[in-house]
Amino acid sequence: MARAVRVHQCGGPEVLQLEEVQLPPPGPGQILVRIEASGVNFIDVYQCSGLYKLPLPLALGQEAAGVVEQAGSGVRDVRPGQRVAWTSINGTYATHAVVPADRVVPVPEGIPAKLAAAVMLQGMTAHYLIHDTYPLKRGEACLIHAAAGGVGLLFCQMAKRVGARVIGTAGTEEKAHLARKAGAAEVIVYTKQDFDAEVKRITDGAGVSVVYDSVGKDTFDRSLGCLRRRGMLVLFGQSSGPVPPFDLQRLSTGGSLYLTRPTLGSYITTREELVGRAGAVLEMVRKGELEVRIEAELPLAQAAEAHRLLASRKTSGKLLLIP
Repeated sequence: MARAVRVHQCGGPEVLQLEEVQLPPPGPGQILVRIEASGVNFIDVYQCSGLYKLPLPLALGQEAAGVVEQAGSGVRDVRPGQRVAWTSINGTYATHAVVPADRVVPVPEGIPAKLAAAVMLQGMTAHYLIHDTYPLKRGEACLIHAAAGGVGLLFCQMAKRVGARVIGTAGTEEKAHLARKAGAAEVIVYTKQDFDAEVKRITDGAGVSVVYDSVGKDTFDRSLGCLRRRGMLVLFGQSSGPVPPFDLQRLSTGGSLYLTRPTLGSYITTREELVGRAGAVLEMVRKGELEVRIEAELPLAQAAEAHRLLASRKTSGKLLLIP
C-alpha cells in the first residue's frame, strides 16, 4: 500500500490530505517507482487552489526522483533497480508512483536523488528560458524577477555561463546576496527600490532585451516598462496572481514589444527533447557547474507546510518532500 498527498476540494494548504492508496501494477509502457524525493513547485499551489483546474480528487506533485521497482510489458530502456527522475506528471507527493517509462530520464552516477528531484522542473525551466524562449547572447542584458528563488538561482548561474548580464530582483538583502553569488551582475531589492527605475538607471535608459517574469500581477506592468525597443517579456509564472486582461496596443506604444507565456511542457514534448534538456541540466550538476540550493526537506505529512512556505515567497532555493 502506497501513501500519497491528495486534494478532494480546491483551497489552501489545509485541503492537502495524506492518504493510503492502492496503486495498480504498471501497465504496458509503464514503470512503478519508489520515490526518494519530490520537488515542491508553484504549479502545485496553483493546482491545489483551483487556479489551474484539474479533475478531483487530485494527486499533487509533478517532480521526483527514485528507484524503479517494476516495469510493465514493452518497457525496454528502463529496468528495475535503475535510478530515474521525471517531471510534469502528477502524483509525486507520494511513496510510489506509476509513470510512463518514456517520460523518465536516467540519473547519472554521483547525483543524489534529492539533487535530481530538485532540478528537473526548475532546472529545465531555466534552461529553456535561456536557450530557447529568448536565446540569450553574450553581453546581452536581461532582468529576472525572484532571482533568489528556485528557478532564479539556477537561471543566474546558467545565464552567466552564456555570458549574459543578469539583473535580478529580490525581496531582501539576504536574497540579493544569494543572487549575486549565483551570478547576477546587479540585484535590485524591490522592497526598497522601484525596479523599473533602477533597470533604466543600470542600463543608461536603454532597457533590457528580455524580462523573465514569474511573479505576474504585481510586476507585469512595470516589467513591460523595463524593455528596450522590440524587447520581449517572458511571463512564465504568476506567484502574485494572474495578470488581468490588457490592451495589446501597449505592446505597440512600448516599442513593438513581444509577449509570450511559455510552459515547460511545450519544450519537452518529444522523448529526444526531454532527454537532451534533462541531460544537459543533470550533467551540469554532475560536473559541479550548477550549484543547487535546497532550502528545506520536509516529510510527506508536512506537505501543507511546504505549500505555506512556498506561497510566503520567503524561501530561497528548493523545497523537497521526502517520503
